[in-house]
Amino acid sequence: MFLKPDYNLKDIYEIDFEELKSKGIKALLFDLDSTIMKSKSAEYSQKTRDWLSDIEREFVIAVISNNFNEAYIEKVRAISTFDVIGAARKPDPQILLEYLSNARISPAEAVMVGDRPLTDILVGKRAGCMTILVDSINAENENIPTRFVRWLERLSIRK
Repeated sequence: MFLKPDYNLKDIYEIDFEELKSKGIKALLFDLDSTIMKSKSAEYSQKTRDWLSDIEREFVIAVISNNFNEAYIEKVRAISTFDVIGAARKPDPQILLEYLSNARISPAEAVMVGDRPLTDILVGKRAGCMTILVDSINAENENIPTRFVRWLERLSIRK
């Protein structure tokens, strides 16, 4: 199925970087809100900051976000050591592909990681990247309507 991610993990911390390296992956493209930081927080947890610092030594990292709030994206850029791209219009792959082209990385050498099948996984598939679906980094604190929408969205990826 087109929306089925290559990997479906509990959270970003379960990503096996040695396996990705063995498959020729050079870049990790992350969704922002609910994937690597709590939604609309503009702050990384210390655990995530340390985790990103570790993997940044071996991979190109970038954020590809649909967030159109430029002030918010600027706050995230100010605390990030990698590219942060807002207003990406996912699942349209144009901005993701432009980023990869500028970085001289082929889509086959990149992984799109996100918490939403209909935006993050679909953009990765449309671009020709490997994909990893994760649950929200803040799943235990999300409200019931948000959890319900996530459950509905994930119905689209079942066999």
